[in-house]
Amino acid sequence: MIKILNGVKETVSYDVSKTLMLYHNDEKEEYPFHWHTPIEVIMPLRNGYHVELPSDVHYHLREHDIIFLRPGSLHKLYEQEGERIIFQFNMNLLNALDEFDDFFPSSTPALLITPEDHPEIHEQCVKLMLEIEDEYLSNAPLKDASVYGKLLDLLVLIYRNTSNTNVIFSDVKLNKQKEYLEKFVSITDYIKQHCNEDISLDDVAEISGFSKYHFSRLFKEFSGTSYYKYLNQKRIEFAEQLLLDPEINITEAAVRSGFNSISAFIRMFKQIKGCTPTEFRNMYSY
Repeated sequence: MIKILNGVKETVSYDVSKTLMLYHNDEKEEYPFHWHTPIEVIMPLRNGYHVELPSDVHYHLREHDIIFLRPGSLHKLYEQEGERIIFQFNMNLLNALDEFDDFFPSSTPALLITPEDHPEIHEQCVKLMLEIEDEYLSNAPLKDASVYGKLLDLLVLIYRNTSNTNVIFSDVKLNKQKEYLEKFVSITDYIKQHCNEDISLDDVAEISGFSKYHFSRLFKEFSGTSYYKYLNQKRIEFAEQLLLDPEINITEAAVRSGFNSISAFIRMFKQIKGCTPTEFRNMYSY
């Protein structure tokens, strides 16, 4: 199934003029640790499937469990008899839709949809995955448009039911909730764009128009984490991209990501990624 593998980096060979690829995979073959830029979605159809991530994280998928793997996530697929849908798509497809920036919970390499964890949407997700496969493998007119439409339906369904946006700001008057949502979407976008700069809690609270204490409470309710934890997560994501460039050393990556010391950078990187910057670079070198 892996067509182009350099070291641990897989280059996904899309169909001509497409930004997605789907396999109905029935190969009994082990795929070693590798990574790629597209999101990968796996749903076993017959028998299960076993996915491993670094730091000895294992996912034992059963039939119709669905796993979404974050772009750039190092993962291994174990040899196993059976059938499964393996669907890969480039997030550039969704670049115009800022709302999908936080599709994955912060620092989470994978998102699992099971009937136990998400009983309200699991059956619909399975149905959409099967419809995507049927359309992708068909010769129907406008099949690409249909696949993209069903993919968006799937992502919207999952995002609305796995994020906390439907319950946040519950103590704010209804006529203010939309205003708060728009404001905090804007604030998180600002943090992503300026995460490598010296932006303190006081600075961002002032931009928001709230007191520091009020802002801290609302930000945690919106993002599910504290301001500084969110900021550090975005800095580490920024650093990951720098570390993929062999011309940039660890110290330079730390400084350019907004960290004042190499020790703080290494400590935070290991806390968030489960490995040191050097280990990360070695895993992703090719």
